[in-house]
Amino acid sequence: MRTEDVLAAIATGLWRWDNASGIVSLDAEAARLLGLPAEPVRLSEAAVRSRFHPVDWNEIDGVVSLAVAEGTLAEARLRIMDEQGRVIRTVRSRSKPLIEGSDYQLVGTLQEVAEPQPGTAGPHTPITGDWRRSREAFLLDAGRALAEARSTAEVLRVAASLSMPGFSPDGLAVFGMSGDRLTVIGHHGQQDGDEGPFTSMSLDTDYPAAEVVRTGRAIYLPSPEEYRRRFPTTWPLAEPFERQSWAFVPLVVAGRTMGAWMAAFKHPATFTPDERSVLTTVARMLAQALARAGVAESERELSLGLQRTMMPVLGPGIPGIQVAARYVPTGGGLQVGGDWYDLIRLPGGTEGGTGGGAGRIALVIGDVQGHDVRAAALMGQLRIALRAYASEGHRPDAVLSRASRFLYGVNDGYDGYDGDGRPGGGPGAGAPGGGPRFATCLYLEVDLETGTVDIARAGHPDPAVRMVDGTVLLRPTAGGLPLGIDADTDYPTTRLTLDPGETLMICTDGLLETGGHDLDSGWERVRRLLEAHRGDDLEELADTLVEAVHGPGSHHTTGPLADRREDDIAVLLLSLRPATAVRETPRRTLMTIAQAEPERIAEAREQVRQLLHDWTDEDQLDSAVLMVSEMVTNVLVHTDGDALLTAEVACGAKGRRLRVEVSDASDELPHKRHPGEMASSGRGLVLMEMLAETWGVAPRGEGKTIWFELTEPPGAEGCCS
Repeated sequence: MRTEDVLAAIATGLWRWDNASGIVSLDAEAARLLGLPAEPVRLSEAAVRSRFHPVDWNEIDGVVSLAVAEGTLAEARLRIMDEQGRVIRTVRSRSKPLIEGSDYQLVGTLQEVAEPQPGTAGPHTPITGDWRRSREAFLLDAGRALAEARSTAEVLRVAASLSMPGFSPDGLAVFGMSGDRLTVIGHHGQQDGDEGPFTSMSLDTDYPAAEVVRTGRAIYLPSPEEYRRRFPTTWPLAEPFERQSWAFVPLVVAGRTMGAWMAAFKHPATFTPDERSVLTTVARMLAQALARAGVAESERELSLGLQRTMMPVLGPGIPGIQVAARYVPTGGGLQVGGDWYDLIRLPGGTEGGTGGGAGRIALVIGDVQGHDVRAAALMGQLRIALRAYASEGHRPDAVLSRASRFLYGVNDGYDGYDGDGRPGGGPGAGAPGGGPRFATCLYLEVDLETGTVDIARAGHPDPAVRMVDGTVLLRPTAGGLPLGIDADTDYPTTRLTLDPGETLMICTDGLLETGGHDLDSGWERVRRLLEAHRGDDLEELADTLVEAVHGPGSHHTTGPLADRREDDIAVLLLSLRPATAVRETPRRTLMTIAQAEPERIAEAREQVRQLLHDWTDEDQLDSAVLMVSEMVTNVLVHTDGDALLTAEVACGAKGRRLRVEVSDASDELPHKRHPGEMASSGRGLVLMEMLAETWGVAPRGEGKTIWFELTEPPGAEGCCS
């Protein structure tokens, strides 16, 4: 008797499904079971699919995919429908995939299943609507949680917290590879140290995880007897854990097996096709999450190495000063960009901590356009160039002029393509088409003996000074174009004086503009932080500034918080010496308004407002601002020289006193306008006579100084209280 006749006698048919051609071959009994004439036939996949209930087809499609991935049998129950869409019978399918490269053929049987009679229990059907919905919700949550994990430790924590519907494992282990050795990446549900025997195990070992890594096929062990039978050599290693069932599933990324995942159960598990499908799906998501975490950790390690190489170590090598700095790269990808800072000992400065603190240093902070590898490379080149020019003894304006010419030359030789032949710049580079880059920069030369600071600025945010009593001033400085735009740009120099105990802050725009702020609102936020800080610990102040933007510990943050950063941040703080109890130290600001810069009159008014931020009499404050504006305007209108503004708040016998001086190089003294005169000159002196407590004009050897004073009303809380 033929095999086909025997199978037909027990209502069992044969079929072959060719995945490559999409043709399904049925023998006579299989055709009959599908509601077709009882004769051998070859049909298209679509024609066969039309005979199955749509819900059951979706299930068998997943079961077959799982069997192909694992090399196991595909088993399912299917309802057969007629041409009118009515269910005519139920069949059980058992098939085996025969894999040929990327294609496969499915060879199997179809057998009719008797329907239960009324009052009797029907056959077990593992798939229910509730279980399916529970499984889909679990996989959705697991996928979301694993996608958000940014480190291997986070991935392992998520994997350990997964609660699978109906059969949660009690023990988990993730195995990786190192050469030809099996390694344990992490585990859960075991004691620390239990992983010892499984660490650095040869891939040739007769152990389930090793075989999974070798073959790329899952292994399911539903009982201790099955484990002992298949892996007698390593069963003694697993026996002490007293588990009843084990699943070892490959971790596959881009077709390459990168490790294995073990799920162990203290209760017996049968590993139905649906349960295996859930385990396989979780393993696939787990593998992708581990791969992403590995790439991110490699990038972070490279970033930290680049940062350590490119950023200077600001140690306590120079007596009499405090220095603190922070660099926070933008989130996402390679965490290094174009921001940098530097401290340079200039010729004639202190070496090895000698000289009693006298000498000169240079502070540099800058930002190369872009947040990519090329920005970091240009930053490194520019930093070296600036160090070289500074070490040659050039003044600040000459240092920036040479640096701009250097970067312009680098840009001139750039063809718009990176070394791999692709357009340079990359995402977020900020240079259209990966073209030439520019850089903003602030260069300060500090005389440690006198406290004078000479500043040259190339399109960068101005510095700020926090005085001894907590008053914070943004110090406007003259500036030129960013570096690299014009080979022959000039950079004027601005001088200010840093008194002992005052703190100088310079930063990149990332500190100001992060969090939806513009430069103005961002500066107000930073100013409030500087004013609120108490004490003289610059390291603590640096942390406060950075954490206010990105949260606690953000100067070394990884993970989701790091990815929300909008721009690189660099900040550098300098104090000539720790602040002491010298509350009587006057507040002082000094600035020059050039003939060609009348727009800086507004900056002069703002300087006075900042200097008098806690002045109690608003009318006096408005009067002082008005008089300063009038005095500076008179110099620019009636002389050929620049105006030098000096404002100081000091304690006097009757309370705090404001003195403002405006000097110029003209010998012509101002005169007060008299009644009947038609000329417009002299009105400023009338204003001063009305608003100032005292005022005067003092001739100097070359030029003159006009000044006024105001005294704060009694009872005000200030430096004299």
